[in-house]
Amino acid sequence: MRVFKKLYVTSVIAIALLVGCKSVSTIAVPTGTNNVVVISTKKAPLTTIQKETWGHADLATDTIPGMSVDKAYIFLKGKKGVEVVVGVVDSGIDFKHEDLSAVAWVNKKEIPNNGKDDDNNGYVDDINGWNFLGPIYKENAEVERILKNPKLVDEATYKIIKDAQEKKIKMASTNKFRFNQMLQAVQFADKTIADHLKKKDYTEADLDTIKSEDTEVKQSINIAKQMYGFGLSSLTQGITEIKKELKKADDLISEANLKTDYRKALGDNAQDFSTKYYGDNKTNPTVNEEAHGTHVSGIIGAVRNNGIGMNGVANHVKIMAVRTVPDGDEYDKDVALAIRYAVDNGAKVINTSFGKAYSPNKEWVYDAIKYAAEKDVLIVNAAGNDAKNIDVERTYPNDSKDLKTEIADNVITIGAMSSNYNENLPATFSNYGKNNVDIFAPGVQIYSTIPENEYEYFSGTSMAAPSTAGVAALIRSYYPKLTAKQVKHIIMNSGTKIGLEVIKPGSFSKEHPKGVKVPFSDLSVTGRIVNAYNALKMADRMVNGK
Repeated sequence: MRVFKKLYVTSVIAIALLVGCKSVSTIAVPTGTNNVVVISTKKAPLTTIQKETWGHADLATDTIPGMSVDKAYIFLKGKKGVEVVVGVVDSGIDFKHEDLSAVAWVNKKEIPNNGKDDDNNGYVDDINGWNFLGPIYKENAEVERILKNPKLVDEATYKIIKDAQEKKIKMASTNKFRFNQMLQAVQFADKTIADHLKKKDYTEADLDTIKSEDTEVKQSINIAKQMYGFGLSSLTQGITEIKKELKKADDLISEANLKTDYRKALGDNAQDFSTKYYGDNKTNPTVNEEAHGTHVSGIIGAVRNNGIGMNGVANHVKIMAVRTVPDGDEYDKDVALAIRYAVDNGAKVINTSFGKAYSPNKEWVYDAIKYAAEKDVLIVNAAGNDAKNIDVERTYPNDSKDLKTEIADNVITIGAMSSNYNENLPATFSNYGKNNVDIFAPGVQIYSTIPENEYEYFSGTSMAAPSTAGVAALIRSYYPKLTAKQVKHIIMNSGTKIGLEVIKPGSFSKEHPKGVKVPFSDLSVTGRIVNAYNALKMADRMVNGK
């Protein structure tokens, strides 16, 4: 199972293009938290500014289904907030970024770079957080680790995984042929457009300036618009991602990943929970490898109104880096210890934008979640990007052993939505579940920070979770008396109620080429989308009784 940080690659390439789904634009608007009122329709494409900020827009006034963040700050004017620490359990974070350096959490109990554990927490020189991966960037998927070591699971589970792997290998051979065809088409389209425009670095807007009756040019434009519609920022990125998919297919066919022990470089046994102090303090050892954690952090708390880049959702926030998620599947041990580290070092909100289908040591993670609950810490969890019903098909981490009863009431699980207020509101890739996805938030084409003072659009429930974590941080900042449990239910109960019929993620097929429509309310516990303004108003009423 891939890590969610690769969503914008695999959902676009492996799902969208191979299945043939399409993205569409916007239509009607609800207001308030319970009643749906159809008003004006936004038919014009989003402007550049709207594309960069749509997740902060207000549905009623902007006709864009954002989280009403800008409206929330009008409500907060004149109110004072306290600092809130948000633990980002993810890949590393580029805290040298112009929009993030001022919001980096600093462990004031540690003396930097003196080689001593000044605060006696077991982690030496943990100034901005901790790196549980040490030098590791690449890692196997959990199913590959299980196939290499069948003792990690019971016999029945191993057989399921083995049978599924054999099917995947067979499918990879088929997809390899299709990816090669796709690569040739995209490379041809890219060259054709670049030659026509006489420049290599063209934008989506440049396509609309082309006036040509040439068949090859028209076909190339269609291919380019498809790629933009699926969440890619350019055909060059599309070519890169298709090549990655080809390599994945080759590795799967050859089972190359089963032969590599990446963990060896760390010197830790992932199956032994008695050893807890490993890794190092290099939460961003190689900037170019850390785009995902940096992007997530910007969504939560990039410095607001500094005249550069973009605005994070929350002010008064400090980001704690807990490097745990490699390019591949995370280990349960690392996740459990990362949650405990964030809790013990003052995080009041923890963002977990990752996941997998199997979790051999899930009890360690469940115990960590319960530990966080005992310490009044809210965990904001990405639902996953496999377009599946997680009431039926498990994804980890989760907060329910039986998919019905929560082990604690401090985890809120987030599905991803687009800026299209119509049948295409839910992201085509988003997991869903009437019992196990709590609410939806912006997660398609989200503009945020990436390493080396750059910015980029990523898509995924990886982006929807930090959007929500930012709202949680706002509530905990301005209404610090509220508990994690209360904050969770405020977010759920104050969201904008959606009365649309929408295309169910993953329902595209030969029988249903346009997908299957269901009420949006069928996709989550609440049938709502996160609304920061409503959440803060509800919090204010709970605290001040007004």
